Amino acid sequence: MSSSLTLFSAPHTRGLAEKMQSLAADLSLGTIRWDSFPDSWPQTFIEEVDAVRGRDVAFLAAFEDPRDIFAQMSVLYALPRYEARSLTVFLPFFSTGTMDRVDKPGEIVTAATLARMLSAIPHCHGAGPARIVICDIHALQERFYFSDNVIPVLISSIPLLKERLLAEPEPDKISIAYPDDGAFKRFHGQFAEYPQIICEKRRDGAKRIVTIKEGDPRGRHAVIVDDLIMTGGTALECKVALLAAGALQTSLYATHPVFPDASWRRFLDKSFRRIWVTDSCPTTAEAVRNARSFEVLSLAPLLTQFLLERR
Repeated sequence: MSSSLTLFSAPHTRGLAEKMQSLAADLSLGTIRWDSFPDSWPQTFIEEVDAVRGRDVAFLAAFEDPRDIFAQMSVLYALPRYEARSLTVFLPFFSTGTMDRVDKPGEIVTAATLARMLSAIPHCHGAGPARIVICDIHALQERFYFSDNVIPVLISSIPLLKERLLAEPEPDKISIAYPDDGAFKRFHGQFAEYPQIICEKRRDGAKRIVTIKEGDPRGRHAVIVDDLIMTGGTALECKVALLAAGALQTSLYATHPVFPDASWRRFLDKSFRRIWVTDSCPTTAEAVRNARSFEVLSLAPLLTQFLLERR
């Protein structure tokens, strides 16, 4: 660890951390042993922990699986106590973000629960509060679930998509389509140079119906943009509506490829030109990396740039 900037990672984000290290000569990788006791509780050990003292430290987290959270939170609480000068926590996917409000009594807002857990990270001796960096959070108001003990920082991966769109054939025929008003509100300001299409969905019993609310897809390559994909039903219905209205072809982008129960497989024969996702959900990203039509856009350049510019 010759540099003063050290990056630790969760087991599933080690590959992403190595990509970040390859982009920055001043970034060294720390090592954590993620073992378990016979009863399955974590037995976690930070290698070369004395080298943490006085350094700017970052941790690349992955909260895809609730079973992984406890061990990672233990490390996040420990790093400031080992006298890290500063702590930046990259949590690309804020996994409880879809449970952000109460619609009926008895519901638990787990987005607020996770924010409270992260807000308990101790201050560092040099720079004070930890920064919690989240990509394309599901609802902007969730930043206010964090206490003043930490600094939530919201960034977007859309620049990665826009760079990729420039390499598409006939980029002047691309329109950006949103599956609902929520996606439009989140992203439309970042696509001012593209024609935009807004879809809307309603339910008729168990059936989901998607129609075009605004915009004209005729003769266009319609790229559906959203923050995350669960099972993908809305995206598939959106594609059907766009093609029926005259779109020449469709592609799909989502920052966070959640895809529970390997539901990404339902997209393999659905004739999207491209399905772009990031590696914010590393296990899913690895599963789809070589799948037909899928392309994984790595967050490594975006996160590395943030770390170097704001250290």
